[in-house]
Amino acid sequence: MRESSADLPLVVMTNPIHPDAEALLRPRARLITAPDTGAGTLRALAAEATGLIVRAQLPDDILDHAPRLRGIVRHGVGLDFVPISAATARGIPVANLPGSNTQAVAEHVFAALFHLRRQLARLDATLREAGWIAAKSRASDLDEIGGTTLGILGTGEIGRRVAGIARHGFGLRVLGHARRNHSFDGQIEPVDRETLFSESDAVVIACPLNDETRGLVDARLIGRMRRRAVLINVARGPIVEAAALAEALKAGRIAGAALDVFAVQPLPPDHPLFACPNLLLTPHVAGTSATSLRVMGLGAAEEMLRILRGEPPRNLVNPEALAGG
Repeated sequence: MRESSADLPLVVMTNPIHPDAEALLRPRARLITAPDTGAGTLRALAAEATGLIVRAQLPDDILDHAPRLRGIVRHGVGLDFVPISAATARGIPVANLPGSNTQAVAEHVFAALFHLRRQLARLDATLREAGWIAAKSRASDLDEIGGTTLGILGTGEIGRRVAGIARHGFGLRVLGHARRNHSFDGQIEPVDRETLFSESDAVVIACPLNDETRGLVDARLIGRMRRRAVLINVARGPIVEAAALAEALKAGRIAGAALDVFAVQPLPPDHPLFACPNLLLTPHVAGTSATSLRVMGLGAAEEMLRILRGEPPRNLVNPEALAGG
């Protein structure tokens, strides 16, 4: 006999997911999309939830308000949105989707690098406003990407994808630093953090946010950067000390920066970063594209269906949660 919708388990989504993913879930679950991502709203919705699909920061105490919860799926890769230790202690599996937005983020890195180095938007604006000669003269001050050095802080899937494009697409020297030593397949030259910041013409932040990386890119490291170097952060906002970066940009001690992530999101309209020169700001969209949203949505739906069937998710990040099962 077909289950009525009232009998189906409730899956709460912090944000909308791809329609194809919702269609995959609907025969097996009741779906609710949170009207906002405020802590109070998410706590209230979690009270009846069997599963959570997460695209926004969960309150640290969310599991105190979710007595029926059987699993959490991160719609994406970064796990700082989820209280993993609390989930593990309660035997609740957590899954994420490694590699689901790697290409999107890597492409964003190079779009930002081109914006900072070749400044096509500024050339277009100058051509329209000041004419052909004025625009043409600006190009003589712009640097090429080829033949320079790219430093990558964090050499997981995204960092390695960026390295591959940099090395094979542009012939760059690629430096990398990661907390764990692993094989770089000859694409990345492993160095310490200080060397990475002092020898790179562009530094890409691609490491996860944790206790060790919070505030890691501080005034000391930024101060080691070359005057014509640029910094690109596609990881998490709190990794970079915004005040130190702003000071370096305003003083002209580095050539530019691109930030896709911030300590406070959305970025308040009166934030001091808006007053910084040579700074590209985007609203946490590096991993967002029509392609990646569908891949992440379907991946999250498939993992949630495994959890609802009582199966371990394919990309289980806290196996200790099921160790006693």
